[in-house]
Amino acid sequence: MNTKHAKQRSGGDRCACRCIHQDRIDAAREKSLGENMLHQMVQLFKAMGDPSRLKILWALQYGEMCVCDLAALLGISESAVSHQLRQLRHLHLVANRREGPILYYRLDDNHVNQLMAVALAHVQE
Repeated sequence: MNTKHAKQRSGGDRCACRCIHQDRIDAAREKSLGENMLHQMVQLFKAMGDPSRLKILWALQYGEMCVCDLAALLGISESAVSHQLRQLRHLHLVANRREGPILYYRLDDNHVNQLMAVALAHVQE
């Protein structure tokens, strides 16, 4: 292990000394994400980090809903819901299907349910 030490420091969120573990850095660098994958994950977390979009995703895990239903549930305009759904569809978090004049939205796949379940379990700890 190649380490470099500096004089003692104090800080609540920092090491008491400066110590570089090159083997750990190399291992992390070897497993790091590519820029494209990193960008996609950032966009996913940004999308789920918006309260309106998260409410939409949470509601859709219980079944399909149309824009009118979601707007009534969230207490926001149909235009605002459509805008949020467009972003969620672009990120493959929701999908839609048309039945006559009505466009129904649903979660795109079970991974979205899993992400929300893991997030909920984490905040409930």
